Amino acid sequence: MLSSEQQQGINTPATISELLQNAASVVDRVDARWLLQSVLNVDAAFLITHAELLLGMEQIVHFQQLLARRMAGEPVAYLTGERGFYDLVFDVTPDVLIPRPETELLVEMALSKIPSDRCCNILDLGTGSGAIAITIARHRPDVYVTAVDLSPLALAVARRNAKRCSVENVVFIEADWFSGFISEKFDVIVANPPYVVEGDPHLEADGLRFEPSIALVAQNNGLDCIRRIVAQAPDYLEHSGWLMLEHGYDQADVCRRLLDKTGFSHIFTRSDLAGIDRVTGGQYGLVPA
Repeated sequence: MLSSEQQQGINTPATISELLQNAASVVDRVDARWLLQSVLNVDAAFLITHAELLLGMEQIVHFQQLLARRMAGEPVAYLTGERGFYDLVFDVTPDVLIPRPETELLVEMALSKIPSDRCCNILDLGTGSGAIAITIARHRPDVYVTAVDLSPLALAVARRNAKRCSVENVVFIEADWFSGFISEKFDVIVANPPYVVEGDPHLEADGLRFEPSIALVAQNNGLDCIRRIVAQAPDYLEHSGWLMLEHGYDQADVCRRLLDKTGFSHIFTRSDLAGIDRVTGGQYGLVPA
C-alpha cells in the first residue's frame, strides 16, 4: 500500500511530471509511465510533451489505485489490459499468460520454416492470448493457422485479438492438445506449453502468481506437456513438417533427445536475446543428412 505521505502527494492536484516523479519512488519508472498512459489513454510522447499538464482528481485516484496494485505485484499488462508482442499489440487478461519477448523467437523460427512457394497449414498448440498464431497469420496471410487451447476463456481473448489485429486466416478450437483433430495434417506445429516445474520459486516472483498456473506448470519436472506433444506430433505432421517448442532454460537437451527418439531430424536449439536456450525443434519424415 502507498504510505500516507505518498497518498497525500498523489491525491492533490498534480502535473504529469509530478505524478511520475512521486510514483518512481514506489514502482519502476517505466511501469509508472505505462500505467499513466493507460489512465490517460495517451502514448509515451504525450507524457513528455505535456509534462506540466495538471490532471483531475479522478485521473489521479485511478492512477493511485493502479500503483497500489502494481506494488502488490500485479503485472503491468493485467493493469493496462494489453501488451506489445513482435510488432502487434494484444489484449491480455488474467485468463491468459502475458506474451513475453523471448517467445518472439518461436514466431521467428516458425516464419523461417514455412514454405514460401505454397499454401500451408500451421498449428499453434496452447494459444492463450493468440499472440503466436495471430502474429504468424498476420505476417503470412497466405497460410491457414489453427490455434488450440483448453480454456474457453483464453480462446475468447484470442478471438478478440484476431479481430483487433485484423487477422482472418486463423481459426480457434477448444481442445486438449491434439484431441480436436482426427486426420488433419500440418506443415508446421508450434507450441509454448507449460514447462515450469511445480514448486519452482520463480512462480512467486515477477508477478507469475497472478498468471494462470495451468498455462505455466507441468508435471514430471516440467516436461509432461512437452513429452505429450513430441510423442503425438508425428501423427499430425505433413511429410517433412516441422515441430518447434518453447521450453525452460535447462530443458533443451531433453527436448533434443525426445525429438531424436521420436524420429525427428535436423534438430536445432536457438537461444533468446538473453543467451538462454529457448526454442528447440526438428523436422519429421526426412532421412538425416
